[in-house]
Amino acid sequence: MADQDASALEALAGELGRRGYDAKLISPEGREPWLAVRNPRVPMLAETVMAHADWFWWPWADRIGPADDVPAAADRVVRVLSAASDGSS
Repeated sequence: MADQDASALEALAGELGRRGYDAKLISPEGREPWLAVRNPRVPMLAETVMAHADWFWWPWADRIGPADDVPAAADRVVRVLSAASDGSS
């Protein structure tokens, strides 16, 4: 399951990277992998994304979206990590 979760997170990292966000897969030995995501235009806007049971999750246990719909999940992450002052609106 951890390999499947890491693959889903890698796909999300790629999609977020294409959109200009920094996304790094963190895979500590013996622990579930997670994605560290940051808005490079507003570095204080950063968050953790996890994958489990075919879903992407926020660390506060809210679902982001299904792991098989990476573009929709990326849309939601970008919405959360964007700010009116970052030049994207």
